[in-house]
Amino acid sequence: MIEDIVQRKTLSEVVASKIKSYIIDNSLRFGDRLPTEQEMADRFGVSRISVREATKALSFLGIIRSAPRRGLTVGEVDIKRVSEYLGFHFALNNYPKERLRQARIVIETGALPYAMKAMAKDCTIYDKLIEIVSRMNPEDQKIYVREDVDFHRTLVEASGIEPLVAFNDLLQVFFKRFESNISAPVNRQSGVASHTRIVNALRDGQLEIAEQELRKHLSYNIPD
Repeated sequence: MIEDIVQRKTLSEVVASKIKSYIIDNSLRFGDRLPTEQEMADRFGVSRISVREATKALSFLGIIRSAPRRGLTVGEVDIKRVSEYLGFHFALNNYPKERLRQARIVIETGALPYAMKAMAKDCTIYDKLIEIVSRMNPEDQKIYVREDVDFHRTLVEASGIEPLVAFNDLLQVFFKRFESNISAPVNRQSGVASHTRIVNALRDGQLEIAEQELRKHLSYNIPD
């Protein structure tokens, strides 16, 4: 019986992959209708149970939707949910922290030029980032970490490049395990100063300085 469950799970994963390929191959878009469960079962040569399990998994990620009288349709991927899922996967599987650190550096430094251009046109971006920094209480680790996450997300959001925001969110679950690395108030005080220098450098159009400070900040907060 257990073997049957394992085989069915493996089969449902294959079916899920086939459904995604069907969507891509047929250039389907959000809201477009998909074949019924029975039609997909016939098309893929599997049972309706396998199709149903596959559609449930895809529905969780927002790839497809099920609505009364409309049946299955192409959905909009829930980036936040996907990010949380993959971030948990990274944390659970002890993915090499150096690779993830480099990934985060690439993402955030890559966003800086666009964030700086946006800030030059919209001064409220600077005001928002400085306000977040002002809420970073070095004496309270919980508040500091919360505002630190908000700062980096806001910084990447300012770039206007949504995929970068999604990838940055993906890494946050993993980096939560290093919160204790900034447990000392002196470390958090240094972090506040670092955030301030990054924002001021962007405001002043000093991209190279902002990038250097950001690299140093991200490297400092994660142990080797």
